[in-house]
Amino acid sequence: MIQLIDVSKTFTSDDAAVDAVKNVSLTIQQSEIFGVIGYSGAGKSTLVRCINLLERPTKGKVLIDGVDLLQLKEKELRLNRQKIGMIFQQFNLLGSRIVFENVAFPLRYRGMSKKKINEKVMSLLELVGIADKTKAYPLQLSGGQKQRVAIARALASDPSILLCDEATSALDPQTTKSILKLLKDVNRKLGITIVIITHEMSVIKEICHRVAVMEDGYVVELDDVISIFSNPQAQITKDFISTTSNLSRIDELIQEKSDIVQLKEGQSLCRLDFYGSDTKEPIISHISKRYNVSASIIFGNVEVISETVLGSLIVILSGLKEDQESVLQHLKSKQIRVEVIKHA
Repeated sequence: MIQLIDVSKTFTSDDAAVDAVKNVSLTIQQSEIFGVIGYSGAGKSTLVRCINLLERPTKGKVLIDGVDLLQLKEKELRLNRQKIGMIFQQFNLLGSRIVFENVAFPLRYRGMSKKKINEKVMSLLELVGIADKTKAYPLQLSGGQKQRVAIARALASDPSILLCDEATSALDPQTTKSILKLLKDVNRKLGITIVIITHEMSVIKEICHRVAVMEDGYVVELDDVISIFSNPQAQITKDFISTTSNLSRIDELIQEKSDIVQLKEGQSLCRLDFYGSDTKEPIISHISKRYNVSASIIFGNVEVISETVLGSLIVILSGLKEDQESVLQHLKSKQIRVEVIKHA
């Protein structure tokens, strides 16, 4: 559905040039929910605006459903842009118009009858869950309700792609969750390809199928969400993932010389990462019985991402050195990733 080939975007002024996006190539499949994450200034918002040519790339190709937008004349580009809806962090609603009129706005210029417009708007407001707010003004709505209006308006032109530029950044966590659920429902019911720009890994974890991690204009890592969370490669990806888990606390506890991580002679502090069916295995009790090694769980993290269970445990192993080594080898044979953090 979307293919970016060697896309770069440079902003120039009288005395400087800023390379916002650098040589990005990626493919997004039809009906996929694709995330782009990065810190401020990473180039993610510029990249998403290159998809619908709100920002025209300095070089490269932008193909939407096989059509190179950069080769189109203005009239053809306008027609192709109708396939691409967009929602923003600040909603961008018309404050002087009621909800119904905000959603109907893009339909006024398509030659639709008043009856058809009414049917279309009401079906969209029903879809996004605010059919009772047709006569309300934006000022009378909560942040979540405003974003639902913005989503309905973006869907009015029956797009095949929906771009979401930090669409949940202005919302509280509970409202964010409800908007992400709505986007997931829209994707499932309408088959729309969704691209989500965010700086929050929790958003990626909640909704995306695949994710591109951006840093300094480059895509430094791109994979399915399960692989990214279970085996991150780039340091920035690891940093993002640590924001969604309490496991990063282990480094702080070691630096603080907390009693929790103090080891006795012969003990090892380890991290175990496992996912899928392995999360159902009685790992701790099994190694205690089979290898005469006790495992004390310090803390852990288990969550469901894309219907797959991911788990991590911080444990202290106690027992003979050779028995502990046998335990580690056994765990690795079960496709459990093992990291020995420190020995006593």
